[in-house]
Amino acid sequence: MRYPAHRRLIAPALPSAALWRLLAGCALVVVIFLALSVLYGWLCSMVLPASAWGPDGDGITAATTPIGALVNLFVFGLLIVSLALVLPILHRRNLPDIIGPRALAWAQARRALVFILAIYVVVSLLPMPDAFAILPNLPTGTWLMFLPAAVLGLMIQVSAEEILFRGYLQSQLAARFAHPAVWMILPSVLFGLLHYQPGIMGDAAWLIVVWAILFGLAAADLTARSGTLGPAIALHLINNLSAIALIAPQGNFDGLALYTYPFGPNNTALLLQWLPVDLLVLLCSWLAARLALRV
Repeated sequence: MRYPAHRRLIAPALPSAALWRLLAGCALVVVIFLALSVLYGWLCSMVLPASAWGPDGDGITAATTPIGALVNLFVFGLLIVSLALVLPILHRRNLPDIIGPRALAWAQARRALVFILAIYVVVSLLPMPDAFAILPNLPTGTWLMFLPAAVLGLMIQVSAEEILFRGYLQSQLAARFAHPAVWMILPSVLFGLLHYQPGIMGDAAWLIVVWAILFGLAAADLTARSGTLGPAIALHLINNLSAIALIAPQGNFDGLALYTYPFGPNNTALLLQWLPVDLLVLLCSWLAARLALRV
């Protein structure tokens, strides 16, 4: 095995490695999550102020207001709840089994976070073409007021996705199939396909899918090398913090952003220009995390 540390996450999955359990678990998680989401949506419609929907009424749907963006982030907490309910029933497992030893995961996350953050700081200092010149979005005072909630929401979102894809799916598949090509690629492809949004991204939708698959592979590798979800969560958190809370494309999930790019997520031409930079940042972040952890 090329990933000895990964045994920490695989061992608890071995007694329930049957594929039918994994398929049933995924189905149950989806059903519970959708049911809870309906209740969550109803509660939001009852208690949130009109400002959450924005002047065009799409503030929550497109996450273009601060509250609307937070609503979209906090809903991922329901995904964690759904998985926590399913794990004991079908796998006799719990969330700590999925994440890895808590102290180790936290220590690895801190080290990876510092190194990955350094990459993003360096990139932010590089000159950018005029087409990518950023524009002010939220007033600084408003942004600072929402920042703690934004960080909490982003932590919930990225943790939910890592727990599901790099924790649950990856460990259960690894307990059944020894070859990394199975347990790394399948969850990463599924992760990428769930980012397919042609209604928002237009012709650029498949570019986002490809990027998400590559991100999934990087996160899967870090999880297998470290034996916890800490580094993958750190990688995901810095990426989403940059793309959602700092600089976001105009008109979609920019409700918490301090700045926006002067184009939307459906601008294929500009996204094609930016993709090599994004992929290079992802590569450098993956290498930086490995350097931080010496793996």
